[in-house]
Formats: sequence, C-alpha cells, structure tokens
Amino acid sequence: MCLHNHRPFAQSKIHHLLIQEKYSSLLAMDDKTELQMLSFEAPKIRLLRSLCIEGSDGMQVLDFAAFPKPEFDLPIFCANFFTTAKMNIIVLDLNPLHDIMDQEDYKEKYYKDLITLGLKYSKLLPWGGKLTSESLRFFSPIVIWTRFSSSPHNHSVLFSAFKDYYQAWLGLMDRSEGETDASQIACNCEAQHRYLTWRSEKDPGHGVLKRLIGEDLAKDVITKFLFNGVNELGNKTFLDYFPEYRCEDGKVNEKRSMIGKSFENRPWNARGEFIGDRVEIV
Repeated sequence: MCLHNHRPFAQSKIHHLLIQEKYSSLLAMDDKTELQMLSFEAPKIRLLRSLCIEGSDGMQVLDFAAFPKPEFDLPIFCANFFTTAKMNIIVLDLNPLHDIMDQEDYKEKYYKDLITLGLKYSKLLPWGGKLTSESLRFFSPIVIWTRFSSSPHNHSVLFSAFKDYYQAWLGLMDRSEGETDASQIACNCEAQHRYLTWRSEKDPGHGVLKRLIGEDLAKDVITKFLFNGVNELGNKTFLDYFPEYRCEDGKVNEKRSMIGKSFENRPWNARGEFIGDRVEIV
C-alpha cells in the first residue's frame, strides 16, 4: 500500500534539494527490492522527503516526513507505513517540535483544533498496543499508532487519514509566521536536532534498511537523507540529549525502553489530555 506514486507535495515554490542527486533510487542486495527516494525544500520547509520500498516478497514501506525551517516552530509531519501480505504497522502524526507535556501553550497552538480529527481516526484505526515512554514523548495527542491485517477497507481508511493529516499540517504551515528572535530560532533548531538525533539512532525501521542494503549504506541513508540535518543543525550527541542511555563503557545502550512505562492503550483522553504516568524528559 505504497503511497509514493500519489506525490502528496502540495506547496508552491517547491524544488528538489541537492541530496536528490545522490539519493533517488537504490537496488537492494537481493537485486529485486527497489528503494525510491524524493526530496524537496520550500520557503517554510527545510526538508520534505519520502522513501518508498517495494519488496519482492510483498513488503511495502513508506517513510514520509516534512521538517520545518528553524524559523518556524511547526510540528514535524511524520508518516511511517510498513505493510506485508498479512500485517500493517502504522505511525501517522504531527510530531511536536517542543514538549507538549510542559508547554501547554504550544499544545494549544497546534493541536487544540485537531483533536476532533485525531478522535475520528483513532476510532477507525485503534491503538496498536505497547508503546514505550521514549517514543511517546515525540508524539502528539492526535498520533495514529495502529496495527491491522491487510484489507482494502483498512487501506482506504489509512489513505484518507494520510491525506487529512497532511492537509492539516499544510494548513498550519500556511498560517505560520517566521520567528525573528534569534534565541527562539536557536531553540527551534536544537529541538529539531534533538528529534533527528533520536530518530537517527533509535528508529525501529533501521533494521529493515540494514537488511536490504547493508549497515554502511543504511547508515548513510539514515543520517544524510532520512534525517538530514542531524550532522548540520547541532553539535550535541545522542548521549548529550539522552544520557540515560550511556553504558559503563561510554557507548549507547541499544535497548529501546530505558525510562518510565509502556502504554498498552491510548494515553490521551477525548480532550487531548495526557492520562498516563508523567513521561520525564531528561
């Protein structure tokens, strides 16, 4: 159920990035599976990119994201779809750039008017089961995290959700005004760098890439294409942001659950209020 051919890039004055010259398509080590990549930038968008994988075994992957320029504190549009003949694993969200647990004004600014949209699709695409606190702190109250068996109906609902969430993000972007205060721009930049640092180190989809194209090339695609900016937007390391992952030998602990609890059910109520245990942000 790859959405790559639908080309959901709806902004004027949008053009390819230089990284498109290097990252456009790859053939996996099995000589059958194809990886197709697109990347763009626009006046308010630092990077809009998509990775679509068509596996010879029926596997399909879409990793689609839009990252705002640091002058804007916009959420990050995130759509991660993993599909096989029997199972679909989905994350669809407007990932908050700043901490919505503590910054109620940021939550009100971007999510108050979208709660109804989130409720609509959370009923059609139920919560997908255990989600760790580490992942949760990068999600919003309208996140769609779901698993379902393949069926034309579910795929139709998912595509509708994708279009509605992306349209909602474009609306926020169109109404946003660029920040002029240098300290706030720096704060936005660090917040995005923190997000990129987390995703480039801990994103669960990395295993698929390593299996398809090898560890070295996968790392290159992750840091220079999927999470482009992790080496440019800041100098802090993963352990600077997330010291709880430091092993005694100074390396990063590969475990994914280091703090808090895991959530079997949706931890936000119908008003978008967090009802789970407090997730500590280190």
